[in-house]
Amino acid sequence: MKAHYGYKDGSGEYFIVIDTDRCVQCSDGACVPACPLGLLERIQDDYDDTVCAVKEASRNKVKYACAPCKPVGAAAAPPCVAACARAGIRHTW
Repeated sequence: MKAHYGYKDGSGEYFIVIDTDRCVQCSDGACVPACPLGLLERIQDDYDDTVCAVKEASRNKVKYACAPCKPVGAAAAPPCVAACARAGIRHTW
């Protein structure tokens, strides 16, 4: 299942998408410490699996919180995306 954390407004759609099917298979959660602002956390989902999620308090400000990590162009992936060995995280903007 793909979980979308973020929001949509007049300027666009700003979501961090976490593929929980890939996340369940991850044992280390390397994306959590890779986020310099600490937006990610490991939680128990509805199926009692440990997955990554965006913290509730950060979901309505991902556009601004993630801005320092977003590269100009396609030069490099943000730290959370680069740290995810299973390619389970992406940003929509």
